[in-house]
Amino acid sequence: METKRILLITGGALALILLQAAPARLHAQSMPAPALSGQVTSAEEGPMEGVVVSAKKDGSTISISVVTNAAGRFAFPAGRLDPGHYTLKARAAGYELDGETAADVSTGQEAKAEVKLKKVKNLSAHLTNAEWLISIPGTDEQKRFLLNCTGCHTLERILKSTHNADEFMEVFHRMSLYYPGSTPLKPQRLVGTATRDVERGGNGRKTAEWLASVNLSEQPTWTFPLKTQPRLTGKSTHVIITEYDLPNPLIQPHDVMLDREGNVWYSDFGQMFLGKMDPKTGKVTQYPIPVVKPGSPEGTLDLEFDKDDNPWVGVMYQSAIAKFDRKTEKFQMWSTPKEWDTDGGQLGHLAIEGAPLDHKVWIKNSDVGNIYRLDLISNKMENLGNFKDPQTGKRIGTYGIHSDAQNNAYLLDFSAGNIVKIDAKTKIPTVYRTPTPDSRPRRGRVDGEGRLWFAEYQGNAIGMFDPETEHMTEWKVPRRGAPRMTPCPTATAMPGPAPCSPTTWRAWMSKPASTRNTCCRAPPTSAASMLTIRRTPARSGSAATTAHPSSRSSGSTRVRSNLRVWFWTPSASPSLRHTHLVGTRGFPCPERGRGEPQPACAQGICKKSISLVRLAGCGPYLEPASNCPALWYTVLDPICWHLDPN
Repeated sequence: METKRILLITGGALALILLQAAPARLHAQSMPAPALSGQVTSAEEGPMEGVVVSAKKDGSTISISVVTNAAGRFAFPAGRLDPGHYTLKARAAGYELDGETAADVSTGQEAKAEVKLKKVKNLSAHLTNAEWLISIPGTDEQKRFLLNCTGCHTLERILKSTHNADEFMEVFHRMSLYYPGSTPLKPQRLVGTATRDVERGGNGRKTAEWLASVNLSEQPTWTFPLKTQPRLTGKSTHVIITEYDLPNPLIQPHDVMLDREGNVWYSDFGQMFLGKMDPKTGKVTQYPIPVVKPGSPEGTLDLEFDKDDNPWVGVMYQSAIAKFDRKTEKFQMWSTPKEWDTDGGQLGHLAIEGAPLDHKVWIKNSDVGNIYRLDLISNKMENLGNFKDPQTGKRIGTYGIHSDAQNNAYLLDFSAGNIVKIDAKTKIPTVYRTPTPDSRPRRGRVDGEGRLWFAEYQGNAIGMFDPETEHMTEWKVPRRGAPRMTPCPTATAMPGPAPCSPTTWRAWMSKPASTRNTCCRAPPTSAASMLTIRRTPARSGSAATTAHPSSRSSGSTRVRSNLRVWFWTPSASPSLRHTHLVGTRGFPCPERGRGEPQPACAQGICKKSISLVRLAGCGPYLEPASNCPALWYTVLDPICWHLDPN
């Protein structure tokens, strides 16, 4: 399927963000005059590098942002800002605007604006979740528990609370009675006997005591220093960010995908809507999803597109899935049979990739983990039950179900370290273990060769399972501060409009792996979480015929197109990092070494909100390429990375 895909983890995001590379020459004097330029300074630092400056036209829902260079200067390229009056904002950890700043943009004239910043009086209000994690005292085990929270919640509310340990235990219990998509603006209670495990395998009492020791229950202010992360520098400042406001604060885009026309679709985790946005105008259309289980919590999760480019969603505690027909703009709903349904029934995940073969859709019910299969001809479901780890006897905790071209299903065991393959014909499950124990695989995609790619939330790695060889490969995410990898051959392999010649690339790829530059392989240390994959054929002149270690079978060599994997890690301490695999690209090795952060996405761009980002470039610093398809993915205080699995 050519549909571009992305996953958005749960949260109350109020904006969609488009991020694309600005070429290094953006600040060069040879470029045409920008629409708006200026300098950011402060009394403490003078000219400030790495400050995100945003411009929003009066009456518009779209904001454009750029980042200041080493001289503190910023420039909005001509053509990015239409004529009009713009309000300017700035983002730099620990600073705020020293007075309002605005500018009037006119066609053919360069507008000027000087932005003054001052130190904030209340630094705590500016900290991201990552900065709270590096600030608060505690062990890695204690902080790791909070990774169960930060996908949805801000830590600021916890750290500013005055709850003691007993009161935190009451809070935990109360949380177990609410739908995970609840917000202070729209709390949703579960119904009947339904509850949720909010401790997620941790020790609730010990966690409560630790949180009470670091919040404000025993003192009027914190005894530990508040820490911020460094701002962007160098080439990482060469980016342009486009941010789209969504219509109301209740919208929680969970999964986000693009259709073949380039429209942006999102599932709403807290409401019964399927959303569509035109990225050119920012116009948002919300299609109301029928309520089929009145009284139960409302919201959707998994979003997929079928071969006809129609979106499907899992409608969670409504215990149903829905297909939206784009021609008729009507929904078709399939609900859990009443004799199977429970108060806690929730159909959040589905797999439709293999449905064209046998007209069957795989569905996961999170209540006791049952796997259903829907027959689209008879409109009946069959219940395959839940599956257990043969070694531990524990139930497979599926978070992500995906199917291949033969409509075999893959379950990703978020509670342990298992990949379960269910044979479409025999319905027999086979359990495969990830090389890293308890890696907690979460979300994945099956590529065009039938291989399952997935992210390891706790294993800090990107994984790939090859069903042909039954071999599983991991690429560990490099830790921040690790030694740089040897760079690739200079610009000969740069994935821009003028990539390296086929001869140069093939000659480089033909070298033995032991002597080839190491930048095309991941280093041995690392971190990972959720995944989206989009298969892209290698461009002419950039493909290489190589025998991958996990692809050799009976002496044969499989021809593999070049593949690049993009993913992000929250910028917490390295030992606490979890990763979100966001996509793949078929491009040659860039000039900068693999395993280095892609600073264009580093912390400081989106503060606390979970946002949707699109990369329109494809180089190591997102250098623009005219034939580079866009990739959408999520950001939550991230560091962006790329990996060449070859």
